[in-house]
Amino acid sequence: MGIIGNRDKAAGFGTIQEAARLVIAAGRELVSDAVTADLAGLDGLASEVMDGAGELARQVDLLLVFGGDGTILRVAREIVGSRTPLLGINIGSLGFLTAVPSDQVEGALGQIWRGEFTYEPRVLLRATGRCGPGGADVSALNDIVVSRGIVSRLIELEVRVEGDLLTRYRCDGLIVSSPTGSTAYSLAAGGPVIWPTAAVLALTPINPHTLSNRALILPLTATVEITVAGSPAPSILSADGEVVAELAAGDVVTVRRGRRAVRLLRLEGSSFCETLRHKLHWRGGTI
Repeated sequence: MGIIGNRDKAAGFGTIQEAARLVIAAGRELVSDAVTADLAGLDGLASEVMDGAGELARQVDLLLVFGGDGTILRVAREIVGSRTPLLGINIGSLGFLTAVPSDQVEGALGQIWRGEFTYEPRVLLRATGRCGPGGADVSALNDIVVSRGIVSRLIELEVRVEGDLLTRYRCDGLIVSSPTGSTAYSLAAGGPVIWPTAAVLALTPINPHTLSNRALILPLTATVEITVAGSPAPSILSADGEVVAELAAGDVVTVRRGRRAVRLLRLEGSSFCETLRHKLHWRGGTI
C-alpha cells in the first residue's frame, strides 16, 4: 500500500503516521514517496521510498492520498496511465474527492481489509492547443479553463462543437468540466451538478456578458474547439487550476475526452448523494 501527502499541510503529518502504523500492524507492506517519508517521519515504517507519485503507483495496489482535492488532482495527473486506485484522506476543507475524514482512517482501512469497497472510474479530459512556442497537451481530472489574465477585461471566445459553430462568448472565461469537476469551479460559476460517472461534459461560461448564455451539457464523445477571437487582453489556459499557457488572439484549444481514466476507491456505505447532503448542506428544508 502506498502513502503520499501534501507537503504544505503539516497538520496532516500525524494522520499519515497513524495510517502508516495501522498498515504495518495489519501485516501490509508500506511504500511512500520521498517527500512524504521525510516530512511525516516515516523512517523505519516505509519498506521502500520512491521518487514520486508515478513511480509509487507502479509499485502498489492502492494509493492513500492525504490532503485536499488539490492533492488528489495533482496525483491523478502524475499517475495517468496507471490502474492503481486512489483513496483520498481529507485533511483539507471541503473535499469532494477526498472521501475519508482524517479522524476515520482506522475504520476506512478496516473496510479495505474486509474488501468492503468498489472501484469507480473517473474520466480525464485532454486539452491540446496551438498556442505559444511549443503548443499545449495536458490532462485534467476536473476541468480545462480558458479565462482572462490579470487584466480585468472581457475576452471573446468562439466555440465550436464537433466542428459546428456554437456561439461567440464575451465573458471572463469558459470552463469545460468533466462530471468529476462539476462540483468544482463549474459549480461556482453556475454550472450543474453532474453524477460523477455520467457520460457527459459541461460547458460553463464565466460571467457571460449576456443573460442568454447558460451552461450546456454535451455528450462525453464531443470535441470542443475554443478560439481566442480578437481579444486585446491576454487569456490563460489552465488545467485543474494549474496554469498551462498564455493565449493570444487566434490561438485554438481543443478539448476532448482523454484516452485514460483514473480509478477512485469508494467504500461501502458511502455515496454521491451522501456527499452532496454533507458537503453542500442539502437538507430539504423549507424557506
